[in-house]
Amino acid sequence: MKVSCLQENLAKGLSIVGRAVASRSTLPVLSNVMLATDNGRLKLSATNLELGINCWVGAKVEEEGATTVPARLLTDFVNSLPPEQIDLELSVRTQTLNLRCARFEANIKGIDAQEFPIIPTTEEGERVIRLDPEALRQMIEQVVFAAATDESRPILTGVLAHFEGDRLTMAAADGFRLSVRGAPLSQPTDETIEVIIPARALGELARISADQEDPVEVVITPARNQILFHLPAPAGEAQVRDVDLVSQLIEGKFPDYRQIIPASYTTRTVIDTTGFLKAARVSHLFADTANTVRLEIAPGNELTPGHITLAATSAELGDNVGQLDASVEGEPIEIAFNAKYLIDVLSVMDTAQVILETTSASSPGVLRPVGDDDFVHVIMPMHLTR
Repeated sequence: MKVSCLQENLAKGLSIVGRAVASRSTLPVLSNVMLATDNGRLKLSATNLELGINCWVGAKVEEEGATTVPARLLTDFVNSLPPEQIDLELSVRTQTLNLRCARFEANIKGIDAQEFPIIPTTEEGERVIRLDPEALRQMIEQVVFAAATDESRPILTGVLAHFEGDRLTMAAADGFRLSVRGAPLSQPTDETIEVIIPARALGELARISADQEDPVEVVITPARNQILFHLPAPAGEAQVRDVDLVSQLIEGKFPDYRQIIPASYTTRTVIDTTGFLKAARVSHLFADTANTVRLEIAPGNELTPGHITLAATSAELGDNVGQLDASVEGEPIEIAFNAKYLIDVLSVMDTAQVILETTSASSPGVLRPVGDDDFVHVIMPMHLTR
């Protein structure tokens, strides 16, 4: 293998695939990144067997070939080089990769590329679903935080993706909260597809698609055990990367989230999103170890507007009370939530006002952005102690 490419392109490619490198693995090759020539470009690949990322960068290929080298060492070395051309040459006999850039040179010992697991790529003729990258990023942002991080119920560490007709719905829950976001598809699907994607994979997808403008192509393998996201480079830009992200899917049945969303409410509160978020953050500073924040919601009368009072108390730290004006319809209510959960959901609301629907102190609260029916979030209440 004999290849030349620009330092900034190689550094960018390594930063994209680097997050899929296995941090702790019994297979040494999984700590490596694969470099291979592919149709006049340099292909970088990394995988931890659950998540795999391929990235292609523009390069001048003189000799075909492939090898794998330690990801951390290669990335640190490339990042420390000046922004000039890097020449890479592989000694096949010793599996040593020689790198030269300006007045710097290094030899990195590698492992044969044949030991590296194959990461699938899109094939001609496969059914492709195309998603608007901006809508996809927003969907991921508004659901992925609600997925469980505890591995005791693996199904809840994933995000349900439900493709039906001209809509995609994503849902995530951890037993204490539920986030559901829908979005239209540019092209309807002719069959209903339901898969559970690991939340971590979606988080990585949102990260690497940050500046993506062309539609993201989604392919689900016929066996329904893997999902592939293809981020095509803009046409005619040879130096710009193509990226594939491949993730294993989680097997099992996701809970019926529709049953969790309350069908009615007794109190409906409309409140300024930014003000509510700030008040929740202040209460969180004073909350007890369970992060309890108490909400008192009171409707207005002829003389005073409706308001919501947030209070938190900690035996060690002290207490605080904050009050916000709100438009309240229905009964007055006192209810407690986890302050962190309130902050998480209010941080991803992108409307000026938010609706809070409540029924009783022991029933779930529902948050919706005003003017956006595609997003709904349910939070279980906390026990109120007198």
